[in-house]
Amino acid sequence: MADSRDESGVNWTNIEITQSRVHSAGSIMNILVVGAGGVGASMASIAETRGFFDSFVLADISRERAEQAVAELDDPGKFSAETVDAGDVKALIALITRTKTDIVINACDPRFNESIFEACFIAKCNYLDMAMNLSVPHPTNPYEEIGATLGHAQLAAHEEWKELGLLALVGMGVEPGLSDIFARYAADHLFDEVHEIGVRDGSNLSIDGYDFAPTFSIWTTIEECLNPPIVWEKDRGLYTTDCFSEPEVFHFPAGIGPVECVNVEHEEVLLIPREVDCSRVTFKYGLGAEFIDWLKTFAYLGLDSKEKIQVGNASISPRDVLAAVLPNPAKLGHLMHGKTCAGTWVRGTYDGAPREVYLYHVADNETTMREWGSQAVLWQTAVCPVVALELLAKGDWKATGVHGPEHFDAVPFLNLLGDYSTHHGILEMGPGMWPSPKPTGQPGWDRPVRRAVLPA
Repeated sequence: MADSRDESGVNWTNIEITQSRVHSAGSIMNILVVGAGGVGASMASIAETRGFFDSFVLADISRERAEQAVAELDDPGKFSAETVDAGDVKALIALITRTKTDIVINACDPRFNESIFEACFIAKCNYLDMAMNLSVPHPTNPYEEIGATLGHAQLAAHEEWKELGLLALVGMGVEPGLSDIFARYAADHLFDEVHEIGVRDGSNLSIDGYDFAPTFSIWTTIEECLNPPIVWEKDRGLYTTDCFSEPEVFHFPAGIGPVECVNVEHEEVLLIPREVDCSRVTFKYGLGAEFIDWLKTFAYLGLDSKEKIQVGNASISPRDVLAAVLPNPAKLGHLMHGKTCAGTWVRGTYDGAPREVYLYHVADNETTMREWGSQAVLWQTAVCPVVALELLAKGDWKATGVHGPEHFDAVPFLNLLGDYSTHHGILEMGPGMWPSPKPTGQPGWDRPVRRAVLPA
């Protein structure tokens, strides 16, 4: 058969033979992070303090951005920068091959998951992401019926990845990620029977000089908050609700205080019930009334749309325009103040008595900026996959196939998290202790106003 090499030097005809880089647990040495934005750059700054890897490649469509992230490291010896288009499967495979990558970390928006996931499978390389494949809401009845759920295609590929001896660790950020690990720890060590698990995220972060400036990717924030929220119940299965439904006041630790939290779409609701026996799982963000009003305005104006429209000679989606005009969250750390808290609320029984706890992790922006040069939300997201990588490299976590973080023993992760000079906490909740969440009884929002912007 004729050789089919392109300019990258990769033989596409024999790709499944030539790209064999299957490694057993405990031998992850060469790391490739695709995406040199705030999370990818933060991962590099965290990883440079650890010695569990041989090489760390930071790749981005902007080589300048990747090179800048490497240049800002104190000890860049094991680090290098590369250029790659995260949507180009062939280019990704070529880079994986050339850098002899053992595991790829997807630090891009989840709209690039499919191409990176596919490239890793073809190249026989392990994979990790921090957010799963995007969902597709039901086309005609999204608030009453389920469409294609988050990460459906990834989870469906479990047996294929397992057959190749590969691991795809999906949803390994802070939420999802650490939140799932908290759920697993609570079920294994704190409860005899788990009734309800609710991930709760809140902060008191403020940004000087801006009326509206998201602390994380607005593209991803819109996806999570304006899609129909999902809830899982053992007797009912997965179902959707109105946006911002079931509001409650949740009291967050570390001086953050009470914050109103509402249902949004998130991976934990799908992942946790796969491994943890419980009756109900929810995810609620502490968005605040003002932030919710901004999101509603974007929806009314059609600025949340991913569909491209024609503007003069250009074809571009309104959401991409919005992301372009808003400030880059990675550049706002010096203007931010406050703390952010990610955690998992668990209710059940222990020794025959009711028990309720909140397992949590707090990131203080002043601390993360001073010690890591990263704003709190991005740093908190980045530290979790680095901890997971070290556990995989040392063989403390072992698996093949497609799994979420809740599949693994939580104890090694939480212990190692402390070695990264950041610790988790546990609050006992209920009468006479830390306040339980209190529902407000207010309705959600079913988005009755349809967007006026039509696709080109």
